[in-house]
Amino acid sequence: MASKFASYGQNYTSLLHLFLLLSSVLTSSSDLSFNFYAGSCPVAEFLVRNTVRTAFSSDPTIPGKLLRLLFHDCFVQGCDASVLIQGNNTERSDPGNTSLGGFSVIERAKNAVEIFCPATVSCADIVVLAARDAVEASGGPVVEIPTGRRDGRVSVAADVRPNIIDTDFSLDKMIESFSSKGLSIQDLVVLSGAHTIGDSHCNAFDGRFKRDSKGNFELIDASLDNSYAETLMNKCSSSTSLTVSNDPETSSRFDNQYYKNLEERKGLFQTDSALMEDNRTRKIVEDLASDEESFFERWRESFVKLSMVGVKVGEDGEIRRSCSSVN
Repeated sequence: MASKFASYGQNYTSLLHLFLLLSSVLTSSSDLSFNFYAGSCPVAEFLVRNTVRTAFSSDPTIPGKLLRLLFHDCFVQGCDASVLIQGNNTERSDPGNTSLGGFSVIERAKNAVEIFCPATVSCADIVVLAARDAVEASGGPVVEIPTGRRDGRVSVAADVRPNIIDTDFSLDKMIESFSSKGLSIQDLVVLSGAHTIGDSHCNAFDGRFKRDSKGNFELIDASLDNSYAETLMNKCSSSTSLTVSNDPETSSRFDNQYYKNLEERKGLFQTDSALMEDNRTRKIVEDLASDEESFFERWRESFVKLSMVGVKVGEDGEIRRSCSSVN
């Protein structure tokens, strides 16, 4: 009985902490709120969740794609769905975004919502909700998300490269990038846990290897486990356009295995390995590797903070009729 009360107390404290965090965030973005669509479109979140789960049932790579789509949206122009806009010189056309996926899922969710609630639910909210639901569908934590974001009207390819994280960034460059979005070092380590699901093309990490005179790969990154490196080199030897799982152990499940992989020097990207090689982040990695519930609790907090980066409200944006173009 005592252990049950102790567990209840810990959960209560975590929920209280999350509530206080969200309260402070929402104070500065008063037009966002929980159940924002309760009166105008009460089926909105159900429709998005159902669309994500249906897509996931036929394509297990969808959760990773939706989660990556959110990161690439929020880090450029804020969480305003500007990455969805099609056209020449838009964010979506930039080489840094050409490997993104999940667009069709967002469009299907938007189409479903438009049938019941035309011109009411923003694409920006749908992108955030879809990423949230993708994590939950993969076995991750349930996250309550404030909604009410407006869609951006500007999408410029030149804004992409200065804002997204490249897979060969140093820890200092990652910290600088996250800090510019109002995210902490802890947020950086926790949100990197998104790599517990999803796939990546070989050319995203081939800088960790070099070709010898016979055209075979050789490992040049000492931070990578030799046997894991051998597996990657064999997989990618024929073509750098092939894909591998971000997490070699539990690739389709959102869990804390990513951090266990880092402890075993099996981080796919240089940016992953960097987290284990620096005193500023190593202890956080070790804590998350040893306690999945702690990872889930911190994920809830960091994910909400990510979803609030550069949000547009009121007259700052619009509600797009189609997510791929401005009104």
